[in-house]
Amino acid sequence: MKILSIETSCDETAISLVEAKGKIDSPSFSVLGNALFSQIDLHQQYGGVFPTLAKREHAKNLPPILEKVLTEAKSFKTAKNIYSEELWNEIEEILKKEEGLYPNFRALLEPVEKPEIDVIAVTLGPGLEPALWVGISFAIALGKLWNIPVIPVNHMEGHIFSVLTNDNKKKIGFPALALLISGGHTELVKIEKLGSYKLIGKTVDDAVGEAFDKSARLLGLPYPGGPEIGKLAEIAREKNLPHNAKLPRPMLHSHDLNFSFSGLKTAVLYYLRDHFDYLTENPKELSQDEKADLAREIEDAITEVLEIKTKKALENSDFKTLIVAGGVIGSPRLRNVFQNFETIYPDLSVKIPEKGLNTDNSIMIACAGYIRVLLDSEILTYPQQIRAKGNLELE
Repeated sequence: MKILSIETSCDETAISLVEAKGKIDSPSFSVLGNALFSQIDLHQQYGGVFPTLAKREHAKNLPPILEKVLTEAKSFKTAKNIYSEELWNEIEEILKKEEGLYPNFRALLEPVEKPEIDVIAVTLGPGLEPALWVGISFAIALGKLWNIPVIPVNHMEGHIFSVLTNDNKKKIGFPALALLISGGHTELVKIEKLGSYKLIGKTVDDAVGEAFDKSARLLGLPYPGGPEIGKLAEIAREKNLPHNAKLPRPMLHSHDLNFSFSGLKTAVLYYLRDHFDYLTENPKELSQDEKADLAREIEDAITEVLEIKTKKALENSDFKTLIVAGGVIGSPRLRNVFQNFETIYPDLSVKIPEKGLNTDNSIMIACAGYIRVLLDSEILTYPQQIRAKGNLELE
């Protein structure tokens, strides 16, 4: 099965063409074409993602990204007079709310034959609804043009299935535990089987990626903050700097599996206030070593909370697999900590996405789309009412 997948939940515009094979217990995926445009540079001035700008950029970038993917997959074939004007009018109506998208869509695809694609998978949430709608409208328009079914995919399910590209010979054992850590989410999810989820822990306020970003902003570091804090933290470890900065480990000893990270950002603010006059008219400038020390403590605090909470979850069940996914697992420090869980728990298989697939991408959406089809093949035969759901949860 060939799946065209589209991801526009936040500030990454991504499209992939993936060939999926195999049964539900042993799927395999071959990437035929893949392209991603990151908007990080555009959003840095805002210290985070600006939804209106993200929406506009998605609309601008989707057609050229699709062209790149189809060309890479050798599926970009031209012809003449394929589509009726009546069909184009229907597509224009679908795309009417996405500024500038219809003319570029038509200019690109009017002379292009329908590619060998069986299904289109698109993210419907969670995420920024203005951004999600662009990808959904684009997918529905493609489905109309090429008469291909369009299926919705949960973005968080995509993160879970991003590990399926790692090693197709090493299956996921069930029950499995997923720790999903990103800019918008911190969740512990029990997976009884593919497609069956139970949320057993979540953040009660800020997500872990948000905590990194907000703390980095206080240190004058650029967005996204996690990688910048990680670089400074590593300097502190390499130089073996004294541990002067001390921060709390929020909810570390609570009797549940929930998380809280908003207080950590506040603690960073108070530390800067008390030691460097941060909130006065004449704040002191931190030296590079002082920044590195504080960055190390921020990373250590977050890592320790994630590690201890995950261990607590593992001790209360017979989990066979631990999946750690989402953009924050790009941190070398966190990757090392969780990869070491296989040593701590000899019967546990730890799966972490390959680098490049931990952040938002469309390959994981194709993987999740294929699993959805295997779970319910009729999904390809009945019309899908796809609406953006910014706060969509796993179910």
